[in-house]
Amino acid sequence: MFKHVLFATDGSAASEHAALLAIDMAVKYGAKVTSLFVIDPYPFLGIGSANPIAFEAYVNAAKAMSFSIQEKAQSLGAKTIPPVHIEAVTMEEVSVATGILNAARDLGCDLIVLGSHGRGAMERMFLGSVASKIVNSAKVPVLITR
Repeated sequence: MFKHVLFATDGSAASEHAALLAIDMAVKYGAKVTSLFVIDPYPFLGIGSANPIAFEAYVNAAKAMSFSIQEKAQSLGAKTIPPVHIEAVTMEEVSVATGILNAARDLGCDLIVLGSHGRGAMERMFLGSVASKIVNSAKVPVLITR
C-alpha cells in the first residue's frame, strides 16, 4: 500500500509515537522510511544577522539535537523484526511545515506521519499548527498521532 513513509520528528513523545507508527507501516507494507528533522530559523529571523554568533550556536545545537533524535529513531527501527532501516534527513533554513512538505515531494514519499502536540484553539490561532498546515497542503495522505 505505502512504499515510502516520511515521519517528522522533534524529539517529543508525540513524534516518537509517530516514529513507531511509521516503523510499523514499514514492517507491514515493506515500505522505505525516512525520518525528518527540520531546523527552523524562526527564533532568529530578523535578529540572526545582528547576532551571528548566537545564530550559529542555535544552529549547532539544533544539529546536535537532530543527530541524537535521528539516532534514537534508527535504533527503534533496528529493534523490529525484520529490522527497518531509517534514512535520516535534516533540513535547514525553512519552516517546519514547508520542510516536511518539500521533503515529502522531493523524496517521493506517499505517506506523511507526524505527531501533534495537541495545542488549544487559542495557541493555534496565534502560533499556527504545523499539523494543520501539513493536512491542508500535502499532496499525499497524512497520519496525525498524539
